[in-house]
Amino acid sequence: MDVILIAAVTQDGYIARHSHESVTWSKDLYLFKEQTMGWPLIMGSNSFKCLQKELEGRDIIVVHRDDSPKEIIENLNTEKCFIAGGGKTNIRFAPHLTHLYLTPHPNIFGSGVRLFSGKTDEMNLVFEATIPIRGEEGLYQFQYRINSDIRHSR
Repeated sequence: MDVILIAAVTQDGYIARHSHESVTWSKDLYLFKEQTMGWPLIMGSNSFKCLQKELEGRDIIVVHRDDSPKEIIENLNTEKCFIAGGGKTNIRFAPHLTHLYLTPHPNIFGSGVRLFSGKTDEMNLVFEATIPIRGEEGLYQFQYRINSDIRHSR
């Protein structure tokens, strides 16, 4: 199964200014909706609170600290799922990721919620595609496959 982390990120690697931010700065929400529609979407409770208006039509799985990422993924009967968590959720699911769909935005926050909160294993990414963001010149989603043969533990 493909386990895809999908995120809008600033140029300095942040996904939000703080953990309860309603993300209004992202310019790729329509693409997020298109790509995740009909697929399970895994996120933490803070992300769910911030995005719940945008999530109709998806099977939402809100994870908590005590939930096992491996068990959650193993219990899904689908060919792919998306992770749209905050930094804490993303770090917990990092060992299970197969792909990253990242849209770097022309913002620098300087502080906030990082894509991964904490240390993660090194990932070797293999470029797959760029998707232009409709109506935003110079803005693209970059799609990568994680080379599972090359994961380095820290």
